[in-house]
Amino acid sequence: MAQLAGKVAIVTGGASGIGEACSETLAREGAAVLITDIDDALGKAVVERIAKAGGKAHYLHHDVRDETAWPGVIAEAEKRFGRLDIMVANAGIGILAPIETMTLTDWQRQQAINLDGVFLSIKHAIPAMRKAGGGSIVLMSSVAGLRGAPGLAAYSATKGGVRLLAKSVALEHAADRIRCNSVHPGIIATPIWGKIPTGAEGNRRNSPIDPRERAAAAVPLTRVGEAQDIANGVLFLCTDAASYITGQELVIDGGMTAGGRAQRPA
Repeated sequence: MAQLAGKVAIVTGGASGIGEACSETLAREGAAVLITDIDDALGKAVVERIAKAGGKAHYLHHDVRDETAWPGVIAEAEKRFGRLDIMVANAGIGILAPIETMTLTDWQRQQAINLDGVFLSIKHAIPAMRKAGGGSIVLMSSVAGLRGAPGLAAYSATKGGVRLLAKSVALEHAADRIRCNSVHPGIIATPIWGKIPTGAEGNRRNSPIDPRERAAAAVPLTRVGEAQDIANGVLFLCTDAASYITGQELVIDGGMTAGGRAQRPA
């Protein structure tokens, strides 16, 4: 039997990368999935693939920063699928810049999507989950939310915030049987690497970053992670197998945060 049969999920930023893998994985395991994103073409394509595979999904255009739209997102999930059991707050961006040259505009935009959007995901999901008798909230953080990195101070601030937000929400809503955990990917091969803007606003460039090269140099397992690796962890946190896990961090990084790079014997 499918692990999520009868469950209903919302996945933000579900049109590509890790969100896409999460959407397809949850649907494959029986969940009806409401996918939200700002990339309509990719979002609708994910829904089509899920439907072809026999799953249930629907796409909704949604900017996670827009609080006025959030009640409609939750209502759509309940109206179309009957309830809400799972919220995967995945939508996020990365802006690479030294803190000294980062503009306030870039700082605020990244905060708005990566942290405000996650806050709104949780805030508006809780009443629906309480009505359903409980649920699982999964917040997408990063290894950058566990340790600092040059050029990523602003990004780390958002992802570190997500990490502690998950813990506090877990404590506030344990009595409602609503679990909340964070997931911390390492170097994962997704389209975001080609979209990361670098430098100060007005002197912006999109420098191609090869995640496979980075992984070969920094990951003890010596390979880049795949979006499916993260989706597998998200799936686990959404199932009954994780029913006693809340307020925790699931790190999926090939060993990056275990210590230094693994040394091979001579």
